[in-house]
Amino acid sequence: MSLPKIDETYFTTFLVDLLNIPSPTGFAEPAIDFVEKELSKYKQLQLSRTRKGALVAKWQVNSDLPPVALTAHADTLGAVVKAIKSNGRLKLSRIGGIQWPSVETEGVWIFTSKGEKIRGSVLIETASGHVYGAAGNETPRDDAHMEVRLDARTTSEKETRALGINVGDCVAFDPRVEMANGFIRSRFLDDKACVANLAAAIKSIAESGQSPARSVYFHISNYEEVGHGAAAGIPSDVAELVTVDMAVVGHGQESDEFHATLCVKDSSGPYSEGLNKKMRALAEQHNIPYKTDVYPFYGSDGEAFWRAGGDVELSLIGPGIDASHNYERAHMDGLNATTNWIMAYLLENVS
Repeated sequence: MSLPKIDETYFTTFLVDLLNIPSPTGFAEPAIDFVEKELSKYKQLQLSRTRKGALVAKWQVNSDLPPVALTAHADTLGAVVKAIKSNGRLKLSRIGGIQWPSVETEGVWIFTSKGEKIRGSVLIETASGHVYGAAGNETPRDDAHMEVRLDARTTSEKETRALGINVGDCVAFDPRVEMANGFIRSRFLDDKACVANLAAAIKSIAESGQSPARSVYFHISNYEEVGHGAAAGIPSDVAELVTVDMAVVGHGQESDEFHATLCVKDSSGPYSEGLNKKMRALAEQHNIPYKTDVYPFYGSDGEAFWRAGGDVELSLIGPGIDASHNYERAHMDGLNATTNWIMAYLLENVS
């Protein structure tokens, strides 16, 4: 069986639109809304939300086999306001593992509890070279020394509070999306690229007139970056779960930006050998360029489901993403390979 053609224009448009929607963990509802609106175009899907706010799309087919599921997450790294300083600037508490040097001088939006948006930028406290000289280079880039300078007339805590800003307000870092020569550079390709993989696979299969070989749930989680995204929301009758999340690219890794990757083991342990063999066989049958790898500092939504008692076979696939939790980059070759792998799994998963 040949796989349906991927609509790359749809994929990139969907991905860029999703990347430009701020969605730090705990504040991901706008991104979930966007994905729900896109998937509502397909009458084959039954859409619902979990109490936790995740999106579940069910594609029911006539099959005696138990259903399977795929999960990807729409939440991202971000921050909340930790304190309002005496000079009116903000201290942040990070959500997830964003690296301070990667966002120094970056623009941010502060979303107040009253629904207002206020612009700002991330700086070290000793940012001015003409004031602090070499001390600016020596200042640690950490929670204690980074601050948000607001684009508003404020020089005191009182004036900042008068803007409507309070402790706990959401802070979203600019993604800075760019595309060139088949590459996509942006923050938060982890894991919005893989949400786009799922959406593109659904579109291609639906428009080809085909259906999955067995009933499938697509789970779009909203708390992955803090470790418990898919702990709930995947039905108990699911027999297999494929987590679609970024592959780690860097020194000592097999993964690269031009292949999809099957993760055999990460920091929580190995995945299911039986399902991994099935995924390898599908990739080889359809000439999908893939690698296998081990991720040293990594956990997935699938493992969150396992830890919550989920009784499934589990695999993890995804496109290679360079500079994860930093200013990330992917290539269309790896992204297309992942979409094709998803389609192969859905269309030929009959054993």
